[in-house]
Amino acid sequence: MTDINWDHINDVASKVAKEMTLKWPVVEAEDVQQEILVHMVEQASYIAKRQDDDEFLRKVAWRVAKQYASKEQNQRDLTDGQYYYTPEEARNALRTFIYTDEEVSTLIGKKDDLSKCRITDNIMSARLDATAAMRKLTDRYRDVLTRVFIYGLPPKDDAERKMSYRAVDALAIAMNSHLRTGKAAA
Repeated sequence: MTDINWDHINDVASKVAKEMTLKWPVVEAEDVQQEILVHMVEQASYIAKRQDDDEFLRKVAWRVAKQYASKEQNQRDLTDGQYYYTPEEARNALRTFIYTDEEVSTLIGKKDDLSKCRITDNIMSARLDATAAMRKLTDRYRDVLTRVFIYGLPPKDDAERKMSYRAVDALAIAMNSHLRTGKAAA
């Protein structure tokens, strides 16, 4: 196996970490750099083969940095005392999409047999946040959420079932992002 130029890898990690702190102020550059380097060490056999490809190293570093920053942001959101949508609440909001706002308002306080959830006062704001968050998701995620959770159709296969769970997790994250920033989805 080729020796790895760790000084060069460290330089790439340092630059990416500094860029990441500009986009995600919740993280410190040193922590991001450490995460990148840990990943590079764990994947040393692959990194060694392409260590002269700066674009490849940068992409790997950026992916690791973004995952770390996202994880840290989600952790902060969970512990900051503000309201946080769970994936179950995101699913419940989606299940009410088959109703108009007027129909939902008449159901508040009752258990809905079709969606299997209790309709509470906060469902209207959850519906608004879910609507805005859906626009942020990929077409594939929107399609599977519509099929499985809005229309109530069974997943086509195990892969679609798994994708529906990933999609609802992504929806909850997007709903929380919308909730915290107060921005309408573009």
